[in-house]
Amino acid sequence: MGGAVSAGEDNDDLIDNLKEAAYIRSKVVEQAFRAIDRADYYLEEFRDNAYRDLAWKHGNIHLSAPCIYSEVMEALKLRPGLSFLNLGSGTGYLSTMVGLVLGPFGMNHGVELHTDVVEFAQQRLENFIKMSDSFDRFEFCEPKFVVGNCLELVTDSLQYDRVYCGAGVQKDHENYMKNLISVGGILVMPMEDQLTQITRTGQNSWDVKNILAVSFASLVLPNKTGEQQQEDGVKLPNVEVRSLQDLTRITIRLWLRQLINQEHPQQSIVTHRVPKPRRKRRRQRDRRINTFVFVGNQLIPHHLDSDYDSDERQDGDVERDPPGDHATDLARPEAKLEPPPQNLLRERLLILPLPESLKNYLLYYREKTP
Repeated sequence: MGGAVSAGEDNDDLIDNLKEAAYIRSKVVEQAFRAIDRADYYLEEFRDNAYRDLAWKHGNIHLSAPCIYSEVMEALKLRPGLSFLNLGSGTGYLSTMVGLVLGPFGMNHGVELHTDVVEFAQQRLENFIKMSDSFDRFEFCEPKFVVGNCLELVTDSLQYDRVYCGAGVQKDHENYMKNLISVGGILVMPMEDQLTQITRTGQNSWDVKNILAVSFASLVLPNKTGEQQQEDGVKLPNVEVRSLQDLTRITIRLWLRQLINQEHPQQSIVTHRVPKPRRKRRRQRDRRINTFVFVGNQLIPHHLDSDYDSDERQDGDVERDPPGDHATDLARPEAKLEPPPQNLLRERLLILPLPESLKNYLLYYREKTP
């Protein structure tokens, strides 16, 4: 599923295309998408495909198409302080974007069937917290992932404000899913080949809206996973009250961030990239058309060769540019790569007259400190 928008050269290009096609419509969703590079959730050897609007699967690791995630984010109508449950949390890409919107006082849980995928998601989350500048530009609700089948959640599980299911839900399980959300809550899930938004308007009343035609692999039924069934059901993470240390850390970081934003307003959270103008010119090329089909749960590439001339750049094109054109572009000063943005919050924390262990704590580093 995917291919609704053109491929981009980088994450910002991809977001520009999603905005142009009206898959991203709100500022908060745009900020979350720009804050996290989709390529960071790919295996290294597949990163070149990260900015295509296509689903990707390798073994148990799977990402839905960007146009699907953007529709899901818009349909969830997220805001700070809500609780969120991601059924089939996968790489953690969606859960991390949601965490940027929920803020430090939200709740962000994920359930994933495969242990290796949870380990992959946890690793990506650690990298985001330690390395990404975006982590220091937002208040963050850290996702917590558990392994298990989402159809085996314990019956006394709490209800959530927002729930997303990343696999096709059979009609038999519709009520099961509905009961996971509280009154006023929103459930988004693929059902009967439609991405569906269900709002719980009362104890036994619902508002149902179809958003987009989709094709998802169905939920895996219990006892058919090849992994050991959990006898007592899948227990979701405990609801924990923030410790005084955590509250202090949040307050210090927020206070410093506010000071930095006053001193450097251009470094504030709200960032709008001006789309790069697209030069249109006639190009001769031999084009290879890439199509993708699902066989079972696998995404299989199928190639068709075609002679096609277009004024716009397409993925998979073998271009024959006018001689010297590319070299001229590279020679221009503006073609040089820009340095990475300065992480002012981390720099400010590092110069504080504090013990190294406390600095590391304020930086959210995971290494054990004395």
